[in-house]
Amino acid sequence: MGRRSAPTRSSGTSSLSPVGAGGRGEGKDLNRILTNKKSVHLTKLSSLARAFLDELGLTAVELSLSLVTDAEIRRLNREWRSLDRPTDVLSFPAGDSPAPGLLPLGDVIISLDTARRAAKTFRSTLERELALYLAHGLLHLLGHDHHTRTAARRMEREERRLLGHAGMLSRSDEL
Repeated sequence: MGRRSAPTRSSGTSSLSPVGAGGRGEGKDLNRILTNKKSVHLTKLSSLARAFLDELGLTAVELSLSLVTDAEIRRLNREWRSLDRPTDVLSFPAGDSPAPGLLPLGDVIISLDTARRAAKTFRSTLERELALYLAHGLLHLLGHDHHTRTAARRMEREERRLLGHAGMLSRSDEL
């Protein structure tokens, strides 16, 4: 996949808009969260993303969050990973920032359809599933992966730290 820019910025599906951009005079919150649309789910996810960034000690960063359908995430998965199927979450690191200012982390793209199905399957809530996907996607942006058991265990520990409970990897056979 490389370090290409995230497709949501140019895909034409929706424009990104800031949610609670930093610099509101609070002094503490210097992070900016961009979203692909206005929704209650994205407002909650943006707040949670800020909490995760704080927990990770990250400041002065920009993160893009998008909620999409299975059809949209399938198209992105096919285009960027050559996998012709929907998935739960995709992460696209932003790469190096050419200008001073906020450091762009990248994009976390979540399938709302998949989250709804998983909530039923795991007898969870939609909010809990979205939080799992956000934590998982954010950790991928920061370089975590689960290609080996050791890396998967490390990433799962970080998911637990962010969520306060078991993460996505605790459901997989990768541990």
